[in-house]
Amino acid sequence: MIRVLLVDDHAMLRAGFRTILESQPDIAVVGEAGTGAEAVAAASALLPDVITMDVQMPDMDGIEATRRIVADPAVAAAIAIVTTFDRDDYLHQALDAGAAGFLLKNAGPEDLITAVRALAAGDGMLSPEVTRRVLARFSSAAPAAASAPSANTIARGPEATAPAPLAEPLTEREAEVLVLLADARSNAEIATALFIGEATVKTHVSRILQKLGARDRVQAVVIAHRRGLA
Repeated sequence: MIRVLLVDDHAMLRAGFRTILESQPDIAVVGEAGTGAEAVAAASALLPDVITMDVQMPDMDGIEATRRIVADPAVAAAIAIVTTFDRDDYLHQALDAGAAGFLLKNAGPEDLITAVRALAAGDGMLSPEVTRRVLARFSSAAPAAASAPSANTIARGPEATAPAPLAEPLTEREAEVLVLLADARSNAEIATALFIGEATVKTHVSRILQKLGARDRVQAVVIAHRRGLA
């Protein structure tokens, strides 16, 4: 059962999300919060698997709440920002804070369900359009000196010019999977493209996250593009 915490300052919207999610046999809404501060407290108390997080709320916004929840080692919840505002600043701040997904409130009910299941499985949830905007942001910020680095190198920071080798290098197959992740491919699509099983893809993704030090697929894509790996 996927345990979900709903965070939004509009009670009617939370009720709608609850109705949609609890129509599924594998999802249970274990709590609700109407402010960022309430969200931080509820995440610590309830230990949900997934949190849907609004951005604009009284007392503490969803970005800061996400940052605090992600920083709590006792909470392992994956957070999806769910907002009315399709703004790049919200998107970038959310990813920097540790969110694993970004969904607009005009998405269909099936999109919300898919997002919750994806995050619970350890996947990120960004539309291809949003993914391209994320990659464009880090592409424009990449240092010019880092030309054609190896797939087995990673820079120490956005301003680094001399990439340091990964503690454990990516295999050739892992590098191929990482490129497809950066193209917003699903596990099924990666499996088809590389003629391997979905279980094998999941294993490769898990190893990639470990080697890059990424929390989830979304952060792995950001790291990969920032360092010139994909």
